[in-house]
Amino acid sequence: MRSADPPNSTQNRGSGSGFHGLNSTVRENEVEPIIAADTNLRPCVPGDEASLALVGQATFLETFAGILAGTDIVAHCAQAHTAEIYREWLTDPRYALWLVESNPGNAPVGFMVVAPPQLPLPDTAGDLELKRIYLLGKFQGGGIGKRLVTTAVAHSIAAGARRLLLGVYARNQSAIAFYERAGFSKLGTRKFNVGGKDYDDNIMGMPLNT
Repeated sequence: MRSADPPNSTQNRGSGSGFHGLNSTVRENEVEPIIAADTNLRPCVPGDEASLALVGQATFLETFAGILAGTDIVAHCAQAHTAEIYREWLTDPRYALWLVESNPGNAPVGFMVVAPPQLPLPDTAGDLELKRIYLLGKFQGGGIGKRLVTTAVAHSIAAGARRLLLGVYARNQSAIAFYERAGFSKLGTRKFNVGGKDYDDNIMGMPLNT
């Protein structure tokens, strides 16, 4: 489960792009899913950066092995999913991060990031972006993704946001359908580049009653 986000090779650290956690990889499991009650969701704290980097790299590899070239996957993860990036986000008051952990064991299995928007829309003042929402495949399909989105919406409303935005890989129909059921609709498109190739992203948004 990844939601819009392989940045291109020139993208600034901290920005997001088209292949991200849930936004790009939500799907129906072929095996019995692990339900939300079997995981813990908590706000991240300084020191969680290694767990966030591990989940980001593992989820990206799990999702795009066989779709993107291996060298592009490795290069992307080395740029976009380092402990340093997540350490910076954890100390930035504009960013809110949550970690999903297995129960029992407290192994990191997913995470979510809500942050100021970095999307090519004409007016994003007062909006927030669901920048990353990542969940390992075996934990998808049991309601954990829905709980993450519900948490992101509640956080955004409490922060006084006008809309919650996200980007999702345009060919991931399962992810798009998931977000449409949650109340998001398409607002625009964008291009992103991974390994010298351009990919299409849908930009989606949900109006919030603030």
